[in-house]
Amino acid sequence: MKYTKLLKMCKEKITESLAPLRSHEMLKKAELEVAKLDSDIACKENLVNEAKSEYPIDFDKIINAIDDVELTKLKRERMEDIIADLFE
Repeated sequence: MKYTKLLKMCKEKITESLAPLRSHEMLKKAELEVAKLDSDIACKENLVNEAKSEYPIDFDKIINAIDDVELTKLKRERMEDIIADLFE
């Protein structure tokens, strides 16, 4: 067997053996993204409460803050769906 063919076979085996490690790495990265989104949601909910307590009330600011919260919650739900689809 030629040396180049042996090297290719070796590369394939190494790549194959790294697959579980890479999968675990990506799972942890996805979980970190979910944690960041959780933090972002909490901060944005705080902004909603601040906007509600202002005088005079700026209704557009409240609406925009609520929209930001809901969009971030939707992103979090989609990340959870992706995690479930790819890793469970």
